[in-house]
Amino acid sequence: MDARLLHDDDVTLYGLFVEAFTRLRPLVHRDLGVPDTWFEVLLRLGRTPGHRLRMTDLAEAVSFSSGGFTRLADRMAKEGLIRRDPDPEDRRASLAALTDKGAEALDRALAAHVCQLRSHVTAPLSAEDRRHLERILRTLRDANE
Repeated sequence: MDARLLHDDDVTLYGLFVEAFTRLRPLVHRDLGVPDTWFEVLLRLGRTPGHRLRMTDLAEAVSFSSGGFTRLADRMAKEGLIRRDPDPEDRRASLAALTDKGAEALDRALAAHVCQLRSHVTAPLSAEDRRHLERILRTLRDANE
């Protein structure tokens, strides 16, 4: 084994990132009232102007295959949280749209989510740390699109 690589600062930094995310994820998704994958879909739709997205774009945004996302969307539509609308720009495609019931579920989930975020993510950080973390995360996201 190469001890230099085992103890490389970049390996350690990434390991800390993964450990922090792994510990935080169940905490910030606690008490949402919907499965966390559903919450991600509702949140994406809620933050999108018009509250509608092409199914393929939404699947990509929540890191699902198109087939896996279709099954997820079917379950959410059955619960009345989203609906499928025809895409007026491409008749082969459809849009996932947030329903009133979905917006209500999102409001309830967000109240719990924000409380958990403030408790577990932002409370341990200073305002300056939060600004630095946001800048760093945006840089990493944008550099790896």
